[in-house]
Amino acid sequence: MTADGFDAVVVGSGPNGLVAAVTMAEAGCRTLLVEAADRIGGGLRTEELTLPGFRHDVCATVLPLALASPAFRALRPEDDGVRWAHPPVAAAHPLDDRDAVLVHRDLDATAAGLGADGRRWRATVGATARAGNPLIDSVLAPLDLPPRAPLALARYGAIGAWPATWVGRAAFAGTRARAVFAGMAAHSMLDLHSPITAGYGLLLAALAHHVGWPVVAGGSQHLADALVTRLRRHGGEVATGAPVRSLSELPPAQAILLNITPRQFVDIAADQLPGPYRRCLERFRYGPGVFKLDWALGGPVPWRDPSVADAATVHLGGTLEQIAAGEHDVAHGRHPDHPFVLLVQPCVADPTRAPAGAHTLWAYCHVPNGSDVDMTGAIEAQIERFAPGFRDRVLARHAMGPAALEAHNANAVGGDIGGGSADLRQFLARPVLSPRPWQTPLPGVYLCSASTPPGAGVHGMGGWQAARLALHEPGLQGRPGSHATER
Repeated sequence: MTADGFDAVVVGSGPNGLVAAVTMAEAGCRTLLVEAADRIGGGLRTEELTLPGFRHDVCATVLPLALASPAFRALRPEDDGVRWAHPPVAAAHPLDDRDAVLVHRDLDATAAGLGADGRRWRATVGATARAGNPLIDSVLAPLDLPPRAPLALARYGAIGAWPATWVGRAAFAGTRARAVFAGMAAHSMLDLHSPITAGYGLLLAALAHHVGWPVVAGGSQHLADALVTRLRRHGGEVATGAPVRSLSELPPAQAILLNITPRQFVDIAADQLPGPYRRCLERFRYGPGVFKLDWALGGPVPWRDPSVADAATVHLGGTLEQIAAGEHDVAHGRHPDHPFVLLVQPCVADPTRAPAGAHTLWAYCHVPNGSDVDMTGAIEAQIERFAPGFRDRVLARHAMGPAALEAHNANAVGGDIGGGSADLRQFLARPVLSPRPWQTPLPGVYLCSASTPPGAGVHGMGGWQAARLALHEPGLQGRPGSHATER
């Protein structure tokens, strides 16, 4: 890193940091992006974790929020070579004693598979999907006032504010619709008896109909690489292999944007933070961790219901009651015997991830934060439950528990890939209760990680919001292109 100063320095090259850096550079700011790892990407890294020729996304793979968010819609990574690959089926939810539930891009096809609950699916998930980008923008930018779609947001909130278990039983009469809704809600990594978990399920299911659940052709790393290409085209600089241990190590800049969690911010800001603000950050709560497995397979997963083979995303856990029980165990510090497993088979949409005829596969389950328990057996048992003979297809496997995930990406504290618990309290105060939670008490210093609104996901909104605030810094206003950051 040079010492002659920049207009903006961004620390951390995950999706939020990349969006922040590109936004600042496109506004005419001389921008430096600093990354501790030897490669950029954070949660968008793709590596050969198992065998040569098998490319695995280390973290994020299925990216509906990247298509839906206003930040990525403005940046248009497709212009820099990103190609979205959609599977034939967005998501599948196998069940023990009946056909799997399939969530299609097409709302009517999905509703038809839910029988009598199809009408209820249209009235809840379908209505959310039909509200489109104005509602998505209102949800992903919750502090922008007035919201773009106030009536749709009110209808969404009237359902989403409740626990997923309650909404699943109240909105749907049958096992199939209840189960698939619970699988969607379990992405929240919360006890499904908790408030607002229905909102997570409702939004994710609606995104399947609104934009689909695609992967990036060639691996998620291509999205990160495209954003770096855009950054450099606008004069931005990138420094990798450069961990930041103190704010004083950074070159002079009018704006510093930190794609890090509160724990790291306290560590690098030392005694510069005011006491009350620092204590708020120290009270910030991290959510459950994950235990992740990647496999190289000699062929496709042998699903009992062959229709599951068309879905890139598969939710394994059975009924609403079974999923809720597993997530309740995790929330209370226990390791479930039958965990909810989120599984992704990327080759369904993108066969380039593996040699001809072979497949890559990954899955994870939630575990208590910081767990050191090996969940390989429990995860593979859940797969075998719905795909007998799965283990016979395994050529190699690679496991990452919470400690390994945190070593790979320091923002995954205790294996928490969501940047902090996403419960109601930290939905409202993330990381502090403020109309501008991205802005810190230190002049010109901003937080832009998943520990800020709207939270977890590859949407870039934390970086986008922090950059919008930073561009109001004295000396940064009125630069060419700064209008591009406005909504």
